[in-house]
This record gives sequence, C-alpha cells and structure tokens, in this order.
Amino acid sequence: MKQVVCMKWGTVYGPEYVNIMYAMVRRNVTGDFTLICFTDDATGIRPEVKCLPIPLLECEIPPDVPGKWPKIALWGKELGRLTGTALFIDLDSVIASNIDDYFTYGDPSDVIVARNWVRFFGKHGQTSVFRFPIGGNPYMLENLRANSVEISRKYRFEQNYVTAGVKSGVKFWPHAWTKHYGIHCMGIWPLRYLRPPVLPRGVKIVTFPGHPKPPDGILGQWSDATPHVPRLEYLKWVWNKRHTEKRWRRYINRFVFPSPWVKEFWRE
Repeated sequence: MKQVVCMKWGTVYGPEYVNIMYAMVRRNVTGDFTLICFTDDATGIRPEVKCLPIPLLECEIPPDVPGKWPKIALWGKELGRLTGTALFIDLDSVIASNIDDYFTYGDPSDVIVARNWVRFFGKHGQTSVFRFPIGGNPYMLENLRANSVEISRKYRFEQNYVTAGVKSGVKFWPHAWTKHYGIHCMGIWPLRYLRPPVLPRGVKIVTFPGHPKPPDGILGQWSDATPHVPRLEYLKWVWNKRHTEKRWRRYINRFVFPSPWVKEFWRE
C-alpha cells in the first residue's frame, strides 16, 4: 500500500488543501494508496482521508526560529501505528504527473529529499517532498527533544536539521521530478513580466514554498498583499509604494501572470 502523509495545523491551510491533495494523488498514483493527514482539525476533510492527531514534538522551539519544526515529530519511533515507508508532501504542492516512482526510487531504508534550490550547490535538502522509513530514524526526534533550543537555533529550518542529522545521509530525487514554482516556473524577475510561469519538462511535483501559493498562481498574484492587475498597473502600484515603504523595491519581482496549468492540476 502506498502511503502519502501530509500535515495541517493552525489556520494557514483550510480543509480544501487536504481534499485537493487527495484528488491529485488519486489521479496520479497507480493502484491503492492511503492519504494520512496529521491535523489538529479534521473539519471539512473528505472521508477518504485518514485523519490522525498531530504527533507531539514535546519540546520548545523558540518563537523567533523559522521553519516547520512540527514536521520533525514524524520521525518518532512510532507514528500512528503506521509501518513501512511514507511519502510526505507539503499541502502547498501541485502534483502534475504520475508519482509512482517516488515510492520505488532508491532503497526502502533511504531518506530521500528534494534539493534545496536556493542553496543548490551546498547539497542541502528541501522537505516539501520527502520519503522516509517510519520509525527508522527515531534519534532525530530524540536529539531534538534533548536539546531543542540549541538545535533549532543552529539549523533555523527543520530541513537543514534533516539534511545534517540523518546518520546515513539523505539522498536526492532526480532533478526533473520536483521543482520550485518561484525559481523554476516563474524564473528571474524580468521573465515574470514577459511570460506566464512555465511547467518544467518531466516535472512530477511543483512545490510552493513561501509565496505564491497555488490559489495565487491560478489568480496571478504574489499574495493577498499584492494586487491582481495587468503588469503596467502593477508597476505603477510598486512605484507608488515608495511613499509608504522603505523596502518598496522588493515588490518589483513579485508580479505574476496567471498559470492555467496550476488551475488544471490543483483541483478536486
């Protein structure tokens, strides 16, 4: 049985993200599978999804430390009575083609992650999409619990801790499989004014770290904080920002054309 795992806590993502994730997996996995959502609120999630309580970190992460540290709770000795291997996919991801290969690539004992595209040459991992043996590396959670403040401040992001902490080392997905929407699809800022975001050849999953999110990609905006307007009007809006914000230039690279292919894939 193929096992896909996701997490939903707080109010950033509504149940529609989980429901769409189930639908995307159903369209792109051959045969039977289970989608397990670890969540603090299962309201509105479709019944086909197996909802379980979020496993607890049982340690303190300083509030000024970034990253999604609750994901490290997945590395415990036990995980909701699940066994075997699990493929974790962040809810703000778009599945664009068949993902069967994610379940068979490498050895079942491997921890396989995407490369961190921002720090690509440093061979750092990115945990938007990763596979792990359930209960296979319990020291990851145990070590964090024993020294959570020092570890979280040292690594800042949980994916850096995973890259450095797995004793056998992490492996990486083939380059074509997992891509970053802002880097690989939108491109550098001049391109963002010339063409819509592209779907890279051979890609299976497109991740959306930070902004934009999939609904923003469909609409054609960076976030709710930026207007959904044609590019010339957007540049006028940015220019007017100089009167109210010191860092107004950061908005220049945040223009986004709508992405029809995101709308095609990110749906129930």
